[in-house]
Amino acid sequence: MPSPDLPPRDLDEDAALRSILEGTAAETGEGFFAALVKHLSEALSVHSAWVTEWFPERRRLRALAFWKADHLVSDYEYDVGGTPCEPVMEEDRLIQFPEDVMDLFPEDPDLAPMGAVSYIGVPLKDVDGRIMGHLAVQDTRPLSEDDERVRTIFRIFAARAAAELRRLRAECEVREREEKLGLLVDSAMDGIVELDHECRVMRMNTAALKVFSCVPEQTAGHDLGRFLLSESRDRLGELCEALATRSGSERYMWIPGGLTAVRAGGEEFPAEATLSRYELRGDTFFTLILRNVNERLEAERKIQSLTVETEYLREEIKQLQGFDEIIGRSDALKRVLRDVHKVAGTETTVLVQGETGTGKELVARAIHAASGRSAKPFVTVNCAAIPATLIESEFFGHEKGAFTGATQKRDGRFALAHGGTIFLDEIGELSLELQSKLLRVLQEGEFEPVGSSKTRAVDVRVVAATNRDLQQAVAGNEFREDLFYRLNVFPITAPPLRERQDDIPLLAESFARRFAQRMGRDIEPLSAAATRRLQSYRWPGNVRELENVMERAVITAEGGRLDVEHAIPAIGPGAAAGGPRAAAAPPGTAPEAAVPIHTVQEMQQLEKANLVRALEAAGWKITGQSGAAELLGMKPSTLTSRMKALGIERPR
Repeated sequence: MPSPDLPPRDLDEDAALRSILEGTAAETGEGFFAALVKHLSEALSVHSAWVTEWFPERRRLRALAFWKADHLVSDYEYDVGGTPCEPVMEEDRLIQFPEDVMDLFPEDPDLAPMGAVSYIGVPLKDVDGRIMGHLAVQDTRPLSEDDERVRTIFRIFAARAAAELRRLRAECEVREREEKLGLLVDSAMDGIVELDHECRVMRMNTAALKVFSCVPEQTAGHDLGRFLLSESRDRLGELCEALATRSGSERYMWIPGGLTAVRAGGEEFPAEATLSRYELRGDTFFTLILRNVNERLEAERKIQSLTVETEYLREEIKQLQGFDEIIGRSDALKRVLRDVHKVAGTETTVLVQGETGTGKELVARAIHAASGRSAKPFVTVNCAAIPATLIESEFFGHEKGAFTGATQKRDGRFALAHGGTIFLDEIGELSLELQSKLLRVLQEGEFEPVGSSKTRAVDVRVVAATNRDLQQAVAGNEFREDLFYRLNVFPITAPPLRERQDDIPLLAESFARRFAQRMGRDIEPLSAAATRRLQSYRWPGNVRELENVMERAVITAEGGRLDVEHAIPAIGPGAAAGGPRAAAAPPGTAPEAAVPIHTVQEMQQLEKANLVRALEAAGWKITGQSGAAELLGMKPSTLTSRMKALGIERPR
């Protein structure tokens, strides 16, 4: 137990959530982990916190970030043998040593210099269960083993660290595949030429450049016909047109008799060739491979394989970020998707409007994914979440020394989004001063970083979103009229959930499956009565509220049956869709009924009460027929683990 003369730890799960979200929102990679361990140390009021990468073949942990006392420690790596981290990695679970850690691990040379007394560690796992790394904290005073809040906050940070590590590994694999693809093309002995649908050269590999005796500047964007005799040029055009009309597996052909090509110096030469076709994002492309046909076909097969694998890994990153699909079939959603389809292929600025929780960012991501900029960055800025004193720097970046704390030069969100799309969420919260600077970027495509006199040009597509009535804000002199008209070129309204009745069961089932899988539970499909209850509710918090309700329903499920009735908040007579508050709220106004916010502690209390009810109903029998695990639709081992975590004991 903690010593009585030590100050109590001020542990707040909500503050921890805010800390990790706000402290790491603008960071990725090394910067993200540095921010995470710093905020973890502050959230738990501990001396040290570190996140590491695991190398099982060497049984070593290498720190991605290590916060010690009041500073970051660099280049920290150690063997796990004889350290508190060893049982964590071997037993593959969270382990806490509340006190006397130096006595328990006398061979660890780092404990004494730190004055370590207590320790908590947990493995970080990949989606397939393999251990990727480890998160740990250490303190110079005891950490109570009975304080579940400590472990709850610790798990919150561990989950975020694992997600970022998974994302970085997936991105690394994408880069490796792209690098392999480039190396494969350039190392092929055959000349490989990538053409667009008009037979313009997009790229030539090293062998092709050598064959045509030219340099990349003489080829990119030019018609390949300049390197062919007239007859071969006409023939290639005809073959491309013929290949474009073929269906199924007929995507390549041998060119009988080959082609007669011309080097940059005018020298003619005969070339055997194959021609293949592929589609990517709705466009048609051709691959012309010169010289040995057998080697060309093998190279083409590898190129296509690596290309498919690269696209798969890109989709995997999207799923890790949680934006892989928009679920629904209602007429209201179909109207939105039709608008997305119409505007995505243009460069038009889009303003997405709608109530809180309607999925405005999903609409923005769908526009980006269907646009010609989809291969470039999609950068999000929440204008309401960034302090007013820092938002200009977040937008446009800053020079070293531009203000107190600007210890190094940093690019802003607009620079990061160059070539891609920037999503300005909560655009109505921008100050008038910054609105004028944003208008300049939209009109002229340029800006100055904070502390710099040099103008930077930027090519970005802007998608903005708001739940405010911007026209009303313009009338109240809170929003610039010229900026409003510049943003409102193509408005899209994300419909509230109460207008998407057909989508409610689909979304509810999807959320329920996700949470059940996460909690290791088996659940039954939604009953007709549960579906009717969900569809009768007004959903003032929209899709985000539905997601919270389904999480509560899974937590309180008994016998695999979802308890929808008790999961829906009782918020008065306006809760039912047909009640006196059923009329849609005017644009830009807040919902009439507020959704209660459930903290992590409240959710745990709800889960604990549900488990106790099931145990009492089963006579405190856990396993077997009619046992509590069977009533709850979960594995006995999972139930036992949750009982221990929540401090549930059988009454004596």
